[in-house]
Amino acid sequence: MPDRLHFTESDEANALIASDPMALLVGFALDQQVTVQKAFAGPLVLRERLGALDAETLASADLEPVFRTKPAIHRFPGAMAQRVHDLAE
Repeated sequence: MPDRLHFTESDEANALIASDPMALLVGFALDQQVTVQKAFAGPLVLRERLGALDAETLASADLEPVFRTKPAIHRFPGAMAQRVHDLAE
């Protein structure tokens, strides 16, 4: 298993999606109508804003404000917040 997936320009984001299966799933969920780099940087931003990226944290959080905080995690923050919440449930 590689220690990094080189999908973004952020070494930290690349390491996160390589080591955390939930981060990789969230990246794939966000990979719609944004660049690959933006989508796979999203899990790191979520973890920074929420403090954790596990399914329980994502399922119990109100993700829409987290996605809308500038800079927004996705160009469709409401829809993607719901999609990530559903994925975590």
